[in-house]
Amino acid sequence: MKMHFCIPVSQQRPDALGGRYTLYSVYLDGLLFCRVRYSQLHRWNEQLRRVFGNCLPPFPPKYYLAMTTSMANERRDQLEHYLQNVTVDPNMLRSDVFVEFLKRVQLDTFSITARKAALDVLLPDGRSMEVEILTSDTAERVLEVVSHKIGLCRELLGYFGLFLIRFCKEGKLSVMKKLADFELPYVSLRSSELENCKVGLRKWYLDPSLDSMLMDCRAAVNLIYMQAIQDIQGGWAEPTQAQRQKLEALQEEGNQTKFLELSREVRHYGCVQLDPCTCDYPEPGCGAVLSVGNNEISCCVTLPGNQTQHVVFPMSRVKCWQVTFLGTLLDMDGPQRTLNQNLELRFQYSEESHWQWFVLYTKQAFLLSSCLKKMISEKMAKRAAENPEMIEVPEQGKRKKHHIQQSQQKDYSSFLPRTSKIKTAEGDCVLGTPEEEGL
Repeated sequence: MKMHFCIPVSQQRPDALGGRYTLYSVYLDGLLFCRVRYSQLHRWNEQLRRVFGNCLPPFPPKYYLAMTTSMANERRDQLEHYLQNVTVDPNMLRSDVFVEFLKRVQLDTFSITARKAALDVLLPDGRSMEVEILTSDTAERVLEVVSHKIGLCRELLGYFGLFLIRFCKEGKLSVMKKLADFELPYVSLRSSELENCKVGLRKWYLDPSLDSMLMDCRAAVNLIYMQAIQDIQGGWAEPTQAQRQKLEALQEEGNQTKFLELSREVRHYGCVQLDPCTCDYPEPGCGAVLSVGNNEISCCVTLPGNQTQHVVFPMSRVKCWQVTFLGTLLDMDGPQRTLNQNLELRFQYSEESHWQWFVLYTKQAFLLSSCLKKMISEKMAKRAAENPEMIEVPEQGKRKKHHIQQSQQKDYSSFLPRTSKIKTAEGDCVLGTPEEEGL
């Protein structure tokens, strides 16, 4: 599925020959990822094309005369779409030509040289572990270093991920984003401008039944056990009083296996909880706390009279969603590195045979979108495992064909220019088996 790349800002800069060039600010998941020129992206596209041929998305053409404002905006939108679409192919994401270019532009953007460095990684129980890395190491590489140090089986790395995690009031944790495999954790941490932020290790699956895949690895069990305790203590998972007493007894006994078995019966176990935000349900301005996982979106809404209402949206009822950037960036020529303050996520769901929209205003809109995508991918993987004959392996360079009912999917993945107010940034469909289409 497409990644949350956008280019909301471009700036004119003087070059060494007295002319001017355009510098594009590329954001990933709402945080500044890099700044690049068209010529850099053009050379990168040529390198990718030599490796992958014509399966790449179209790249915006060169202009040999001065561009008008409308032409410049059109090129910015086209570059944005290119970055979103080029990340669809997992083989491309793992290729050296893809990763090495993005490593270089991340380092150059924030003037960080490739060197040895120490990085503190937050473990699920709140302890920090220092690892020796290179500033140019990707999240995938840093995860390998961490897993080696704690004894995590290499074949289980896909069940875990590195995240940017912020400490909030009263010691509560806020997950800001999952780091993409090609991101540089050292650079992302230094450039995020988020206070009290660390790189943290957490499990990265939202289907609690997948715990069973990890039970033969002692290190993996330790990690998900520590995270279960932290989630219960932090209020992310909500055991009943009877469940809490049993869990405390099992914790005292050190019986991790039984503890995790009982935890899977706890409400919201294995879910990601978002920070308090606002929504338009049942009326605009209501407070909301979301828990996402176990194939559902659970929302605790605070009503105007201070009563609370719990609403659950199974993913089978969700048709699509979209992230929207509201308003314009401030300080366009400055070091603005986050879009988080002006984000909306809305999803369409069915209720009594009618489609309705549920709108959320949250700085974690991109994280929420990533979680929804994760639940879809897990559901598709489970379907494929249960019905392998339903999946037709495609020829190289072509899409997979799924012999299950599909719903049409559109992907709206662009941001408005600086003077605009509202623009759809990302959309993904959920009903049936999602399939992404180009614009």
